[in-house]
Amino acid sequence: MPYSSVPTSLLTNGQRLARIRDRRRWTQTRLSTESGYSLSAVKKFEQGRRSLDRADVILRFARALDCHPTEITGQPYSPPDGDLDGHSAVLSIAAIRRALLRHGRPSRPSEQEVAGVNMEDLRARVAEANGYRQKSALVSSGKVLPALLRDLQVAVDVVPEVDRRQAHDLLASAYECAMQMLYKLGRGSDATLATERVVWSTTETGDPLRALSGHWYESGEFLAIGEHEEAGAIIDGALTELDRCATSPEQVSLKGAFHLKTSLNHARAGEPKSAEKHLALAGKLAETLGGDRNDFQLQFGPTNVAIWSVSLPVEAGQGREAVRRAAQVTPRLPADYARERRSHYFIDVGRAHHYNGRNDEALESFLHAERLAPQATRMHPAVHETMNVILNSRRRTDAYEFALRLGLL
Repeated sequence: MPYSSVPTSLLTNGQRLARIRDRRRWTQTRLSTESGYSLSAVKKFEQGRRSLDRADVILRFARALDCHPTEITGQPYSPPDGDLDGHSAVLSIAAIRRALLRHGRPSRPSEQEVAGVNMEDLRARVAEANGYRQKSALVSSGKVLPALLRDLQVAVDVVPEVDRRQAHDLLASAYECAMQMLYKLGRGSDATLATERVVWSTTETGDPLRALSGHWYESGEFLAIGEHEEAGAIIDGALTELDRCATSPEQVSLKGAFHLKTSLNHARAGEPKSAEKHLALAGKLAETLGGDRNDFQLQFGPTNVAIWSVSLPVEAGQGREAVRRAAQVTPRLPADYARERRSHYFIDVGRAHHYNGRNDEALESFLHAERLAPQATRMHPAVHETMNVILNSRRRTDAYEFALRLGLL
């Protein structure tokens, strides 16, 4: 069946790449020339014989073809009909988007809404939302966020001046929860909108460290579209400002998180030595903390540095090195560590195994990630792409069952 007659959601990234190339009326030879990849590599990607899951590779093709990366990844994905939880999470997006669009507008609350503003209650509700965020509990997040965002937007308008900065901090945190949920569901534009709200709200707190934490997410927006220089400028500026701040656990934690982001930026820019340098700097900062922290919900500490030590070689396509490091990290991964981070870790381990031609191990890692965070794993673009390629080479029942839950069959 020609690619043009197959639903986009059932295509591999390489097949979508071929569609875009055809629409540009380019030959594979021209795509090879424009992207810098060999003709053989282009053919393997387009035929689904080589996984097109790495962000840096996708971005290089997207730049060559002047398209958005999601045109290649096919995001956002629709859950299969039987995934009721997945559909519940997706159905909550419209209400969250409406709340994001209302940001900065007069809230015009009712008398009942004004009377109902209670800072202690709002703190508890934001803590609940952050708990769902750390668990990647997308369904629960979708149920609480629309009303929470509305109530916080009212709060920043009506609370006494003495409470206003704290209200902005809570609103920023709720926007972060929305941003993470939207990102995991593949709603990139909506997630970017939420990120802009985070940056604005953190600035309004008047806390220099909290304001800088918003730029951690802002840099990620540029990193996601391959604007490495702009992402680097934001990160460098934040690190400079952090050096001017008094040393504290929160300052060290945030500084370490920015070094991790820098390492990812270098990894995707094809600069592995610089990536490892900043990973090492983050590691040293984590050691000074003496344990894991969760300042600004960034989960910085020795455990997260260890997780990133596996993710970075995956970003560079170095499967053997990633698996070698994972052999040391996996046994030491705390069972109570955030499910969001653990599920992402096992997705990366699965990708590394696939790069090494070990598809049985890749599938087992993906299934482990799914048990930790079902919807987030099923919506992950690298899982979709890798499983599509695995399905072309195997007939295991559990692979097909997982593919059904991903909506690939």
